[in-house]
Amino acid sequence: MQNLTPAGEGLVSDISGRYNLSRDAVVHMLVAVNNGGGTMAQFNCPELGGSGQWMRGGMTMVGDMFNHGLKTTVDNLCSELSRALADTQVFPAIPSGSPDSNQWWPSDCGSPLSSGAQNNTKYAVFPGKLAVQLNGQVTVYDTLNHNIGGVSQQQGGNTSLTFSSQFGTISVDQLPILSGAAMAAPEIVNTNFIDQTVSHGMQPDQNQSDVQWNISETNTESSDEIIGLIEKLAKLRDAGAITDTDFDAKKKELLARL
Repeated sequence: MQNLTPAGEGLVSDISGRYNLSRDAVVHMLVAVNNGGGTMAQFNCPELGGSGQWMRGGMTMVGDMFNHGLKTTVDNLCSELSRALADTQVFPAIPSGSPDSNQWWPSDCGSPLSSGAQNNTKYAVFPGKLAVQLNGQVTVYDTLNHNIGGVSQQQGGNTSLTFSSQFGTISVDQLPILSGAAMAAPEIVNTNFIDQTVSHGMQPDQNQSDVQWNISETNTESSDEIIGLIEKLAKLRDAGAITDTDFDAKKKELLARL
């Protein structure tokens, strides 16, 4: 069961009463919004029509596609939870350096230039260092003279992590290890990380035109896949890698395929 702070318990109790939902349903949605960084959520809640998607200021999808009242309820609920997460300590604080912390890398690494995550793998780029977390295990690499512009997972026979630098595409396992152990090749579902620019902005010598957001056309009409692509676009927009105009145009194109 998800632990909550006293303020979090009060929030859940209040929302549960006002929305006529069980505590478990509200906690489920609270965790989903938190996992989406407060801007999106993927959920599967029977009390809210089963599986669905929410994106702040943009789109809400529920299992009952034509139940507009349910869509409004989910949108209002997720929006309120998003605001609460920004203003209230809902979950107990996790010490920096812990696998489940937002700052999962060793504290001596400092603040990352950029970070990203996908599936069960996370990465953070620091001056001279690259930290990678796979299944809770953190390894820190020496980036030598590479200027890292992004990390990705290779598909096919070679499933190792790679990164792009001024020297091209390089395998992470070619870098010296500063701490942690060499990691086994991960099993993957998708092939590209979402590169999220954080407090220090983009990499040196990197501008928006250099950012490759690599969202290709899909051969299926799966709504989950299309929603996933829109979420990637939203993260890139929030990171400043693409403009609002680019986001709106691509979003409209993707929605047309639903």
